[in-house]
Amino acid sequence: VRIRVDAIGLNRAEILFRSGRYIEQVRKFPARLGTEAAGVIEAIGEGVTGLRVGQAVSTVPAFSQNDYGVYAEQAIVPARAVLPRPEGVGAVEGAAVWMPYVTAYGALVEVGGMRPGDTVVLTAASSSVGLAAIQVADRIGATPLALTRTAAKKDALLKAGAAEVIVTESEDVVERVLAATGGRGAEFVFDAVAGPGVRELGKAVADEGMILVYGALSGEPTPYPALDLGMPALTMRTYTLHETTRRPERLRRAHAFVASGLRSGAFRPVVDRTFGLDEIVEAHRYLESNAQIGKIVVTVAH
Repeated sequence: VRIRVDAIGLNRAEILFRSGRYIEQVRKFPARLGTEAAGVIEAIGEGVTGLRVGQAVSTVPAFSQNDYGVYAEQAIVPARAVLPRPEGVGAVEGAAVWMPYVTAYGALVEVGGMRPGDTVVLTAASSSVGLAAIQVADRIGATPLALTRTAAKKDALLKAGAAEVIVTESEDVVERVLAATGGRGAEFVFDAVAGPGVRELGKAVADEGMILVYGALSGEPTPYPALDLGMPALTMRTYTLHETTRRPERLRRAHAFVASGLRSGAFRPVVDRTFGLDEIVEAHRYLESNAQIGKIVVTVAH
């Protein structure tokens, strides 16, 4: 499918890919950048069904940046990575919604089986995925506990729907989580940081609970904490968005879940700031600063 790109959602994966620190290495030069965009279909390849020229769509990260990229005015992408954009969702929102919400839904609901009454601890809670996970938990009937390093983003996280915010530089995370759950611990930890901090997080997990690691912001080796904690029934596994986006049935369910949340108003993508495509370098520098709350979107003038 060829798309006229109107807006591009930036993701940390692009920084990691271009700097050689991503889970997938650059295999060829020039490789491309970008997996998440919103725009309008201009042309359709042979055999493609269910999509039409002129349709407003978004792309989801379902391909390698070695093969495709959306940092462009026009982009060719696989049809399997293209989703119809729900009515009323503009280009900027359409470039900000799918990676965060499908990541949170795929990990917590599809893989984890999160249910009403569960508690989920969210590291890097002010990221676009963290904010989406707050809203996904709220919609399911689970309780989101947001972790943030300093108090600077506390009010924004409470406004976003977090039941409680734990400031990690000044508060005892384990103590706060146990207090919030009546001593039970959290059924889920949704962790973007990894590294040695999982030892402490493991102490806050309920019996038969799960740590889902979806990022490695710490850049440090990550131990399996249960061995040091007396071997409780603790599951720890990694999760990537591709587990959902590259499996058609899972993506179909994720699309239905997110689209219905957008229609009802339960899901409200948070866009921190927009840049023009000619400011892509500045946009990446801002993404690397970690100053943002939510998504950074690049708009494309035509």
